[in-house]
Amino acid sequence: MDDSAAIRKILRRVLAKTEVPLGEIYEASDGVEALQLLEHSVVQLILCDINMPNMDGIQLLAKVKAKENLRVVPFVMVTTEGSQERVMQAIDLGAAGYVKKPFTPEQIKEKLTGII
Repeated sequence: MDDSAAIRKILRRVLAKTEVPLGEIYEASDGVEALQLLEHSVVQLILCDINMPNMDGIQLLAKVKAKENLRVVPFVMVTTEGSQERVMQAIDLGAAGYVKKPFTPEQIKEKLTGII
């Protein structure tokens, strides 16, 4: 989930290069769209930006962790957020980790290998 279509496209390419076994990849431009998508899809991982319109990544994380069928899904923040406080807030809410933008395929693979 990222409000930037360009970042979503880059992340899709990076995920392909990691060779981490992923199934279908879904995209959403904000937390509201992501929640709607998650209501009708089975996912094994959520990658999400912190800063998005309508519902940010922290709000989405809180809502995901409150849903019994989603709370076990690993949620990783992929963000430019420089505030350690916001990153720690995500970790405290149950995020499995975070990756700073810009990222490399190796960084994504390293983060996901320990999670999936």
